[in-house]
Amino acid sequence: MDDGTSSDVMIKVVPSISDVPAVDWDACANTDAAPWNPFVSHAFLKALEDAGTVTRRTGWVPQHLVLEQDQEILGVMPAYLKTHSKGEYIFDYGWAHAYENAGGAYYPKLQAAVPFTPVPGPRLLVRPHPAADANRQLLAAGAVELAKRHRLSSIHITFLSESEWAALGDIGFLQRVDQQFHWQNAGYQSFDDFLGALASRKRKAVRKERERALSAGIEIEWVHGKDITEDHWDTFYAFYVDTGSRKWGSPYLNRQFFSLLGAVLPSACLLILAKRDGHPIAGALNMIGGDCLYGRYWGCIEHHDCLHFEVCYYQAIDYAIAHGLQRVEAGAQGEHKLARGYVPTPTYSAHWIADRGFRRAVADYLERERDDAEYAREVLSQYTPFKKG
Repeated sequence: MDDGTSSDVMIKVVPSISDVPAVDWDACANTDAAPWNPFVSHAFLKALEDAGTVTRRTGWVPQHLVLEQDQEILGVMPAYLKTHSKGEYIFDYGWAHAYENAGGAYYPKLQAAVPFTPVPGPRLLVRPHPAADANRQLLAAGAVELAKRHRLSSIHITFLSESEWAALGDIGFLQRVDQQFHWQNAGYQSFDDFLGALASRKRKAVRKERERALSAGIEIEWVHGKDITEDHWDTFYAFYVDTGSRKWGSPYLNRQFFSLLGAVLPSACLLILAKRDGHPIAGALNMIGGDCLYGRYWGCIEHHDCLHFEVCYYQAIDYAIAHGLQRVEAGAQGEHKLARGYVPTPTYSAHWIADRGFRRAVADYLERERDDAEYAREVLSQYTPFKKG
């Protein structure tokens, strides 16, 4: 796909990330300008493809954009043709229903995202370059051209960075804001140091929850990197399937994906396991970034009061403090995280709508939704457990 502005600049669409050399993808995805994000790495996205979790059969058809100049790759965008809206965590089911009721075909659409992963990060991935901002715009223009050529209803770039969100708004993309709950490390030296920042009543409540979680003789183990064996993955997958079956009907990821993940990104993997009588009964998979611990999946085969809070939230804080990480991002939604020290944090998405009338309706809706989201964050921020003033 030639962008039409220069004879030596080209945007290609590739059907597999394997068509892009890992060294070139990662030179665009993780630069020195920001801490390392494992989810936009070539290895993570390739593991999803190699495991068969993103295919035509699952409704995620890779259509990655690659920006080249003089045969050098200057930018990439992870993108997928979608035949549904599952596994995205920025919900547009109402948009699809309204458009189809009006006689339109909402699917397929183009999704620029990390599949099944509501983790904020860059989406318009470019090498450090004097024309980096222009190259991001070229990737966005390439996505629009792809959508027009295939008569797609829309483009959805989800969980992108705030700076990308602002830049896309400047060129006509519709802007959407949601929120997650993230823990911020204020230079704490220990969990007790963190507790010291909480109001007395909240501090006591956290201590009681931690005591209840472990009251049945449960012990916690951190397993990291190459210490994670196939037996560990078998155990964790059983937890994951249990939770996935209850939440979504069928889990998005298969067993092979976790083996591939452990093989290609071992240093980024952290399993937090809860054991009773030496046997794992619950666990959470976390991914370690340059300055952040990302909580990803949780499951259990025994239910114990407050164990979910201990394994997913408090142990994650313990690990982040011990390893000098600046944040814990514990996944999508969850106002219950507020009482555990996780504060409301905005997340961003940008949307291009082909139909002008439908675009106007969505733009009006998003303007009101942004106001509601800002108000909700302001209200929730008043209920954090931290000492006032």
